[in-house]
Amino acid sequence: MTVRLALIGCGGIARAHLRGYAAIRAAEPELFELVAVCDANLVAAQKVAADASEWQERAPAVFGDVADLLAATDCDAADICAPHFLHHRLGIACLEAGLHVQVEKPIGITVKATRRLIDAATRAGRQLATAENVRREPGPRTAHWLIHERQLLGTMQSFFVQETRPPQRPTADEAELPPWVWRDDCLLGGGGQVLDSGAHFCDTIRYLFGDVEQVYGRVEQWRPRPVRRDDAVVHDDREDTFVAQLHFASGMSGLWSYGAAWPGHRLNTVVYYGSEGALVDPGDIYHGPRLTAMVQLADGTALSLADLHQEHLAELGAAGRARLFPHGLTDGFALEVYDFLTAVRDDRPPEVTGTDGLRAKAIANAIYESNAAGQAVRVAEVIDGRIDAYQRPINERWQI
Repeated sequence: MTVRLALIGCGGIARAHLRGYAAIRAAEPELFELVAVCDANLVAAQKVAADASEWQERAPAVFGDVADLLAATDCDAADICAPHFLHHRLGIACLEAGLHVQVEKPIGITVKATRRLIDAATRAGRQLATAENVRREPGPRTAHWLIHERQLLGTMQSFFVQETRPPQRPTADEAELPPWVWRDDCLLGGGGQVLDSGAHFCDTIRYLFGDVEQVYGRVEQWRPRPVRRDDAVVHDDREDTFVAQLHFASGMSGLWSYGAAWPGHRLNTVVYYGSEGALVDPGDIYHGPRLTAMVQLADGTALSLADLHQEHLAELGAAGRARLFPHGLTDGFALEVYDFLTAVRDDRPPEVTGTDGLRAKAIANAIYESNAAGQAVRVAEVIDGRIDAYQRPINERWQI
């Protein structure tokens, strides 16, 4: 079966997906054909179609509206890379038209929106995947192996993940203000760093350590950020600071914090502690662990994650390497879209399902809900909708 694919949304993240599709096409050209692309910005859609025509025989058809795409093309699957507030609307439309669907993270703008997506997939009998690239990269794969199979760190007990960076320098000239983008409005994006880049971290910690049971979070905006929208000056309403205490079903706990409001000293700390040692990552707080990380054991031994990755590859063997890194691919975007395409072809669930996406994003939503409530909240109560004060205005805006 050659999967007939539509790419919906042709902005920045779609370009990363497109690079993944190009790599797959070079390695396994019979797996899929990109038959359609869609974006309200037709110039962006036409550029994506032109780029795709460089690595497949025919340029995909170009559409400015999803309803037109669904009416005019015979697709098996859709990869949705649109803004967050459109994820559930476009995903449900595609599922109801009989397509399998992958949705960029966060899979829905709210928990309720995500549940509607999952319900639509169940009714349609189609696969629903959450696009998550970070866990598939060599660093997180090796970290999972050394924690769960090699058990190099013993029992995982705690982590400290902290980043602070200086604020952007203000300008007195309104003409030099950054332009408004949809992410600046939480009614359109669902939230700031906690939910956006933070979706990667939430998926990674679930992958490495299991489900989070309880969250206490504080979310602040210490430095207002004016932006220019047409001829008006408005404000980016996202947080620039958050601190969250996370407590896992396993008994593990962690501190996750970020701040972009304070001058004078940068801080970057990513350490995962077990009873026998620690994994120390000099990378950023959302997209790790990187292969530049080090393992420091209780007896003083230091091991590089890069060297451990080679051990992991050797232990995997040919079949295991083909499963985690098919065709030798190591780019997370290529791996996520390969998993989606083969899930459609083989009629199996993807590695990161819609429900997995829900459970990861619910950690982020629990941080916002805890801040709104002024107390710790249980993630299960966020997932089942009993706690939704932060999300309620977003749901009302989109009539969810």
